[in-house]
Amino acid sequence: MNTAMNRTINALIAGMLTLGTTAAMAQSAAPSDAQIAGIVVAANTVDINAGMVAKSKSHNKEVKEFAQRMITDHSGVNKQATALVTKLHVTPEESATSASLKEGGVANLKNLHSLKGKAFDKAYVDHEVTYHQAVLDAIDKTLLPSAQNAELKDLIAKVRPAIDAHLQHAKEIQASMK
Repeated sequence: MNTAMNRTINALIAGMLTLGTTAAMAQSAAPSDAQIAGIVVAANTVDINAGMVAKSKSHNKEVKEFAQRMITDHSGVNKQATALVTKLHVTPEESATSASLKEGGVANLKNLHSLKGKAFDKAYVDHEVTYHQAVLDAIDKTLLPSAQNAELKDLIAKVRPAIDAHLQHAKEIQASMK
């Protein structure tokens, strides 16, 4: 097995471990609104960072455009979340889930930096599919049911369709790369 394939498999395993940690959190104590705010910011930041790497490294026009969309859309959500938590006087709080998301993001960036060309594009897009599905699952199973503040819950519900659209777009790119 070649080195690029090993890195891709390792990144997928790291992503699965991150998802497993997120799923375990969903089954344990419900996060507070401050923790939910921390999770939202962490999830968006992870995707912004990956998008920045993809935009600079990819030579595939479709991948670069998708990466720019991730940077733009997720930056917008972070701005909305920051404005809301400021208004509500809530400080985003670290949790096991937000820490896990950050660790998974660092592992993904490390993997992406080690790849080039089509292997890079495939790893980025594969991760985006897995990541957006995990975020949707977290929204549906943890964030929306746990959010106590109506405005926070509304923000999460409002951005859910965009996350789903990102997932569908990433799946289309993934299918076109096969």
